[in-house]
Formats: sequence, C-alpha cells, structure tokens
Amino acid sequence: MSSSLPASLWAATASPPPDYSTPAGTERCDVAIIGGGFTGLSAALHLAKRGLGVTVLEAAEPGWGASGRNGGQVIAGLKHNPDNLNETFGPETGERISTAMGAAADLVFALIDEYRIACHATRTGWIQAAHGPRPYDDLVVPRCRQWQARGVAARLLDKSEVAALVGSTPQAYHGGWLDPRGGLLQPLSYARGLAAAAMAEGARVCASSKVETLARAGDHWRLSLAQGELTAKQVILATNAYTDALWPGLARTVIPVSSFQVATAPLDAATRACIIPGGQGVTDTRRLLLYFRLDHEGRFIMGGRSPVDDNPARSDAAPLQAAIRRIFPGFDARMIDYVWSGKVAITKDTLPHLHMLAPGLIAALGCNGRGVAMCTMMGKIIAELASGTAPRDLAFPVTAPNPFVLHEFRKLGVFAMSQYYRLLDWLESR
Repeated sequence: MSSSLPASLWAATASPPPDYSTPAGTERCDVAIIGGGFTGLSAALHLAKRGLGVTVLEAAEPGWGASGRNGGQVIAGLKHNPDNLNETFGPETGERISTAMGAAADLVFALIDEYRIACHATRTGWIQAAHGPRPYDDLVVPRCRQWQARGVAARLLDKSEVAALVGSTPQAYHGGWLDPRGGLLQPLSYARGLAAAAMAEGARVCASSKVETLARAGDHWRLSLAQGELTAKQVILATNAYTDALWPGLARTVIPVSSFQVATAPLDAATRACIIPGGQGVTDTRRLLLYFRLDHEGRFIMGGRSPVDDNPARSDAAPLQAAIRRIFPGFDARMIDYVWSGKVAITKDTLPHLHMLAPGLIAALGCNGRGVAMCTMMGKIIAELASGTAPRDLAFPVTAPNPFVLHEFRKLGVFAMSQYYRLLDWLESR
C-alpha cells in the first residue's frame, strides 16, 4: 500500500492535516487503534474523552482509504429498514440499532460543531431516488413510512418532485423520499478534523505506522512496527475494506468493492441553479447505485461501481459520463476535472459488524457504502465497549465473524454479481 495520498478532488481541496506522530522505540498505551479512517478516529476521540490513553496507527495517512475518498454524503440509518432490523434482531435490539444509526448524522454534525471542523458541511437533507416503480413501492415507500413512524420529518416525493429537486429529466426517476437528517461534507477534511479533535482530547494519531505483527503477550497486546513496538491493554482493528492478514481470517468477512467517482469543473451559474438546486446529496435505488452531489465550489460529483482499483484513468469515466448524459441531457458530461476510486467493505448481510476476536481485541468493519455517519457512530459504540460497557448494553450487537466461502475467488464473484445486478436494475427501470 502506497503511503502517498491518492489523487482526488478531496485531496486537492482538503484542509491541511494536523501534525501526526510516528512511534519510536518501545511505547505503551491503554488502547491501540489500527486504522485511521472514520471508525478508528471516532473511536479514538470518544476514548480520549473518557480519559484513556489512545494511539492510532495508520499505515499511510489518516483518511487515506475510503474515509478520504467517498462521496461525502452524510446518510442517517442503515441500508436495512427499521422493521427489517426488528425482524432480524428482535424488537428491542432492532429498535436500539435503528435509534443509534438514525442518530448517526446528528453525531457527525454535533462533532463538527463542537470541534469546529472545517469541512464545508451543510445539512440540506438526503434524497433517495427510485429508478423504477417497483423499487419505489417496495423500498422507498416503506422506508420513508417507517422512519416517519419513528418521528422523522421525512416525506415521499413523486416523479415531478424528484425531477425538480434533482434537476433530472422526468423519466430518470419514478419518485423518491427526502430525509432531512442527511447532508454533505468534504470527507478528507472531516477525517483530518476528527484526527485533530482526537489529538486535542489527548489521543496520539500516527501516520506512516504500519503494524507488521499483532500478538498476545500475557495480559497485553504487542504490536510490532518498523519504527519500534507498542504495547496496549486493548486493540481495535478498524481497517474496513483495507483489512489484511494481520488477524487470521478477518479479511475473509468482507468483500472490498471499488467505487469510482468523477468531478467536473465548477458549473456555471445557470447550470448550477438547475442541478440539485437545494444542495442535497442524492443516491438512487439501483443495486449498482449511482450517487451524486455538488461540492462547495459548484462542481458536480457522481460516483458508482467500477472494476477499477485505486488508480483510475480519465478514460475509465465513460460509464459515469453516460449516466450523467442520461439523467441530465443538457449537461456537458465531458467537463471532467478529477477521477478517483477507493474500496468499500461489503458484508454478507450489508450490515456493519462488531466483533470481539479475543480478550481485549475488538474489530469493526463493513461500511457497505454508508461510512461517513455510520462509521462515526460505530467508533462511538466501540469506545463504549472498550471502556467496559457490557455487549448486551450496547446500541449495536457484538457478533461472531461470518466469513465468505471461497473468498479467494471474490473478484470473479463480484464481476458475476455485478452483471446480474446490472440486468435486474435495467429490468426494474422499465
């Protein structure tokens, strides 16, 4: 893994990073966190506020992975509807999950306010647009109704309302719903702001600090790095889609899937007034979904699935340019200034997973494309677990790892499923 920050719109426009540390010699701490993304940084911040000695170890730079490359959409809740969570986990646990994850966007914006994180955050809501009548009836309507029943001022949108809010053709989407809890931010700036906040609370955040081995040593954990050794009472693995073989079998519990994005030059005033005039983030209901927004300088950003790994070329933007032309026919899709990609961790059940792998060893992974808010909340929950809260009292359940069978053939499986999903999405859009 290269330690240099991949080129992207976010890398080009982010606020400067704080001064990160580098371990040297033999050191000790209460909790060592491996991974400097939203999950690890949020956990560090909340643990430091509880008075624990925390060290974050990031192999590259905090925000290097998906936390610094995502679409910057702050989305409340999980991909599973609240009623479905109740069916899966039982009413008590299901409602506890829905309440916590429904408040995840609140937590993001509260931290931004508390620590004055400069990340161009706006809270204008989030739109989920249905790509056909079936996803509207089967997904959008029940999701909106279930959150309304839990006190959220969400509202259903018909075809014309979506077209007006998105600026798309009336044929692009069948309808949708608007969730006022959502918003937008500059994700790399937010990651750097979380790092600075954690450091302000007393945590140590280290860059270029890859953990080479992890082993139990009596009642502690020993972490070996090129620069030295760190001993910790507890360890948190927060490596998500970039999980490697540091802990046996953990990487087999997620499938890393590439998400590709493009950004245009700043739009002219007339175009900017027509496309997403209310400034919301938009995600559609496709299995191979599209998501788009404007940034603080009026650039149009769209993301979607791609077979491209971490170093895309401008020519790889053709599928997204075609999608832009289809949804916004009057838009000049050739004005692409930036292309970039990163990996998202997908789990079997598309839920985040929280594991206790061994005494004093916690793992959390599986952002499933909703990392900004969900990972921030998971970091807070991890901090509670590491601080002594019993698993039964957490807002999210602790489960055993559930690895994918034939994980070594994951690339072939992802390709096959992508083709199948593409067909289903096309059929549902008819």
